[in-house]
Amino acid sequence: MKTAIVTDSASYLSAADVEKYHIHVVPITVIFGQQTYLENVEITAKEFYERMRTTPELPTTTQVSLGQMQTMYDQLAAEGYDAVISIHLSSGITSFITNLESYLPNITNIKVYPFDSLITAAGEANMVLLAAKLVAEGYAPEQVIEQLIKIRATTGVYFVVDNLSHLVRTGRLSNASGLVGNLLRIKPILTFKDGKIIAIEKERTMRRAYAAIKAKLAAAIKAADYPLRVTIVAANNPKLQDQWEADLHASFPDLIIDKSDIGPVVGVHVGEGTMGLIWARDWEQWQV
Repeated sequence: MKTAIVTDSASYLSAADVEKYHIHVVPITVIFGQQTYLENVEITAKEFYERMRTTPELPTTTQVSLGQMQTMYDQLAAEGYDAVISIHLSSGITSFITNLESYLPNITNIKVYPFDSLITAAGEANMVLLAAKLVAEGYAPEQVIEQLIKIRATTGVYFVVDNLSHLVRTGRLSNASGLVGNLLRIKPILTFKDGKIIAIEKERTMRRAYAAIKAKLAAAIKAADYPLRVTIVAANNPKLQDQWEADLHASFPDLIIDKSDIGPVVGVHVGEGTMGLIWARDWEQWQV
């Protein structure tokens, strides 16, 4: 069986990984006023954050359309693929994966295996890369889905936004009511729970928030009986991203550390300056 891997642009895979592992990416749409842009196709992260700073109109997003997915699946079927593992951002922040599952009876030329990552960004990317690795090793789609469930269970994510107002404005923060009065005076630590974004702690500075997140990583490393891989994610905050990387290398010299950007679609909701750590069992060393 010839199996393809599909994901959305909110996984923020590097162009090198997309090419190396033969991953197919469907772009999500960002909207400024009446203008629409396909993420990382018609607008880059740099262009997005520059426009977000300078335009009075705050951006929004719209989910991948089922028409886009049908076009992608038709293309893959025409290329000789029998099946596709379709890994997408969390059902807790978009209805896309639910809509896709409902649409599946309409797709008759290729077998689709949808998978809810329950996260986004590098957490989603880790699952995509594991799926690509396992498909290359000859595992059937059903076997790959079993392993994706396992890596999803090992995934941890904690992040801190520079300004909470974006998450509140777009309705992506599930427990916003207790925090709204302090939007500009706190640096809340956020995570995903059951696929939804929730705030779990309040800190006064980015430095203190990082220390708290680093302590959670240390606890995860101590508890794990498998190799962890951590990714430092940043929304146009390269200087602080480099500082976090240097500190983590000094504190955990054996830890595999990656860096990844938070691009336009997620940036709409979290805002510029957001920083976070996402970790999971290392997909590259994965043994079935």
